[in-house]
Amino acid sequence: MTRIDWPGLMRAGMGGLHLTPQAFWQLSPIELRIMLGAEAALPPLTRARLEELAAAFPDVAKGAGDGDGFRDAGRDCGA
Repeated sequence: MTRIDWPGLMRAGMGGLHLTPQAFWQLSPIELRIMLGAEAALPPLTRARLEELAAAFPDVAKGAGDGDGFRDAGRDCGA
């Protein structure tokens, strides 16, 4: 398991982003990552990449009883 670099995160949040301690500790880890721009580093999914993934993980035909959609809680319960 990877240890969390709390001093580094606190420096980035309270020093770099000028968050108050209260605001820093109220953030979820993903919110802090977004504010620090870490999520922006991920490239968007392009059509070419989608086609690569589709080729690597093709859909397969389902057999009888493999989830026909009628056992959905929403349908059965009228939700």
